[in-house]
Amino acid sequence: MLVYAPECTRHINLPGHVESPQRVEAILRKLEGLGLADPLREPEAATRAQVEAVHTKSYADLVQHFGEGYLDTDTAIHPDTHTYARLAAGGAVTAALACAETGRPSLALVRPPGHHAGPDYGGGFCYFNNVAIAAAQLLDRFDRVAILDFDAHHGNGTRDIFAARRDVLYVSTHQSGIFPGTGPVEDVGDGRAAGYTVNLPFPPRTGDSTYTLAFDELIDPIVRQYLPDAILISLGADAHYKDPLTGLGLSSPGYVSLAERTLKLARSVAAGRVAFVLEGGYHLPALAEVFAGTYASFRGESVHLQFRDIVDPNERGKEVVRQAREVLGKHWDL
Repeated sequence: MLVYAPECTRHINLPGHVESPQRVEAILRKLEGLGLADPLREPEAATRAQVEAVHTKSYADLVQHFGEGYLDTDTAIHPDTHTYARLAAGGAVTAALACAETGRPSLALVRPPGHHAGPDYGGGFCYFNNVAIAAAQLLDRFDRVAILDFDAHHGNGTRDIFAARRDVLYVSTHQSGIFPGTGPVEDVGDGRAAGYTVNLPFPPRTGDSTYTLAFDELIDPIVRQYLPDAILISLGADAHYKDPLTGLGLSSPGYVSLAERTLKLARSVAAGRVAFVLEGGYHLPALAEVFAGTYASFRGESVHLQFRDIVDPNERGKEVVRQAREVLGKHWDL
């Protein structure tokens, strides 16, 4: 199922900003051109109660009543930002509940993105944490949810929301040394929830071979031991080698392989309940074909992929995988 709110294209961070309406428009054009554009399900905006399940009341008030200004130097806020942020969160909730009800994968094309928004802060183009809000709704009916964050930037907001909780497993693959500067291997969560946060901070030009290694040796076995009732994916296409903001090296086939492995895992441990939610990705052609390839994989189909260069043939990030295995081996059978 495809979830999309046309109103999301009205959100303008700043004129000329990379997080632009053209991002979702490029994905939709690609899906339509390939005959993959199923009827779109339009979401309702997240309710205030849903937002406050993961954000403080004071922060929700701040976003609603801020007016004109900045959350950080790259994240402008306007009087109507609150409306679009709630709509994006509602799209993630709609996709999550749909996969919960049907056991079939769903894809939410939402913006603004969310994974840098924490309990009482925003930034990094994010206002409300879409995936975290969706996870909280799933926990009304399930015991455990896993969030896999395949964005080039660490999802510091998602980490901070769930770091002390055992009912959410959070796994992040990201580039080390870039915004927001968080997510070291040693951060495994807080207190009794130690081990339920997994961070894989890869060096620049880490790509397909390393992601396959990390999925097979860490992500897959940890998720299988955790046994979530549903899986949510923060999917950013900015780990692509074409992305202008980052330096990772995933190819389009590498991304699709990641989606296929995730689908197989969800069918094995979570009765097929998996929802993918758009986060980053700023090279429009690469973004579009990553999401088209991902959505085609829902049907067991494939599409032609243009960006196929292999920049990491020899597991450039294997030392990070080794370090993570050593750290996380205290909490999981690896």
